[in-house]
Amino acid sequence: MQKQKVKMAILDMNNDVPNQGLRCIADIARSFNEDIDFKIYNVRGNNEFPDLSYDIYISSGGPGSPLDDGAWREPYLNLIQELWDFNTSKTEKKKYVFLICYSFQVVCDYFELGEIKLRKSTSFGILPIHKTKAGMKDRLLDGLDDPFYAVDSRNWQLIQPRLAVFKEHGCKILSLEKLRTHVEYERAIMAVRFSNEFVGTQFHPEADPDGMYSHFMEDINRQHVITNFGEEKYKDMMDKMDDEDKIIKTHRIILPNFINEAIHNTLPQLIS
Repeated sequence: MQKQKVKMAILDMNNDVPNQGLRCIADIARSFNEDIDFKIYNVRGNNEFPDLSYDIYISSGGPGSPLDDGAWREPYLNLIQELWDFNTSKTEKKKYVFLICYSFQVVCDYFELGEIKLRKSTSFGILPIHKTKAGMKDRLLDGLDDPFYAVDSRNWQLIQPRLAVFKEHGCKILSLEKLRTHVEYERAIMAVRFSNEFVGTQFHPEADPDGMYSHFMEDINRQHVITNFGEEKYKDMMDKMDDEDKIIKTHRIILPNFINEAIHNTLPQLIS
C-alpha cells in the first residue's frame, strides 16, 4: 500500500527575479520526501495559483513594494481569504500557511494589522531577532535562543500594530527586530501567529549557508553589498554564515517545525 503524503503548494513571489530563497524552500520540502509532494506556482511572474486541494501553502519573499497593485494581487488575496475562511469553518481538516517577508507584508496589510512603511534604510544582514512573551511560548520558535539570528533583507516593514485588530483576529506578535538604542525608530514586527495554522515572518527562515555563500561570493553581489552597506558589513555577514547558533539553527528549526506540525495534524486525517 502506497504511503499517503500531504500536498504542499509553494507560492513563488519573486516576480522572476533570480534568488536563493525559493531553492531553499524546495530543499526543505524535499527533506520530507516520504511525507510531502509539492508544486511551485509562479504567482507574480505568470499569475499561477494553486487551488484549495493542498494541505500546506508556503508563500515566499520577493522584491519590490508589498503595496504594489499588480494583476496577481487580487487573486492572491482571494486565495488567502479562502484559506482563512476554510480554516474558520467547522471542518476538522485545516490548511497550513506560512508567509515569508514580502508575502508576510502583503497579508499583514490585507488584514490591517499595522502600518506597512518604507524603511529609512535597508535592513540587511544576519541580524538578531528578539522573542516576545508570546514568542517564548510559541511552538514555531521552540528550540531557538533569545535573541536568535536570521537573514534580514527588506526595504519595507510592519510597524505600529493595531492591537484591537490583533485581538479581533486572535493574532499574536512572536518576535521583534533588534534593539536600536541609538535611534528613535519603532522596532519592526518580525513574526506573527495569525492563527493555529497561519504564521509568517518578516525575515527569511529558509535561508541556508550554502545558498548565501554562493550568492554573495559572486562578484556582482559582493560588490553590491560593499557599495551599499560597506566592506565591514560584508565581512561580518560572511563570518556569521557558518555559525551553528545563527542561520544554520534557524534554517533547521522554523520551517521544519511548521511542516512537522502540519504533517502530524494532516496525515492521520488523510489515512482515516
